[in-house]
Formats: sequence, structure tokens, C-alpha cells
Amino acid sequence: QVQLVESGGGSVQVGGSLRLSCAASGSTFSNLQVAWFRQGPGKEREFVAAISRNGGIAHYGDSVNGRFTISRDNVKDTVYLQLSMLKADDTAVYSCAAKFTKYSASIDYLRQYDYWGQGTQVTVSS
Repeated sequence: QVQLVESGGGSVQVGGSLRLSCAASGSTFSNLQVAWFRQGPGKEREFVAAISRNGGIAHYGDSVNGRFTISRDNVKDTVYLQLSMLKADDTAVYSCAAKFTKYSASIDYLRQYDYWGQGTQVTVSS
């Protein structure tokens, strides 16, 4: 069973930066594709970013592309999400999710994510 634990959330001003972490345990981390999602107050859950198993390919949601960066460390079993140029609309609970995929150098867009963390709150204020 895969366990995911997010950290790094907090309060920041508009234009600021944060780095979120998602630490995994319970399985071979390099076999997992990992993604970040977020859910703001009164909003539906939104895809933020995903990264391939080997870290070579990343995909971003339109609203964060160019401002957020996803990366991973397969030695530390951790995925990071660097949030920059933050806006008030980025306020949300950020959750990481993972699934086992067949190929290490591609992103599976079809299957749902099987494992989820509890989330970490990011609040952006002006």
C-alpha cells in the first residue's frame, strides 16, 4: 500500500513562492507516476501537474503553466511542486496522487490515480 504525505503549505503574499513536498512510502517509488491536484474554496478539484516515473516528462494545467514546476527525487522518494508568482486564485488545498504505470518515460493520462495524500493548505493573500 502506498502512503503519500504532503508538506510545505502555508500562507504567502501575492507574487510569492512556496515549495510543496510529497513523500511516498510503502512501494517502489520509481514505479509510480505522481501528480498534484488542488481544490479551492467552492471549486472542483483541478489538475495542477504530473511527472513521469523517471522525472523526464512533466505536464501542467493551463492555469499554472509557466509558474509552477514539478520535480522528483527517486532516491528520497519525494516529489516537489515549486509554486512561483502566486496569485490569490492559487489558494487551495494541494494534494498529491500516485499510480503505478508501465512506462517510466511517459505520462499516462488515461487511468485514474489510485493513491492520495491528505493535502496541504496554501493560502495566497494580497
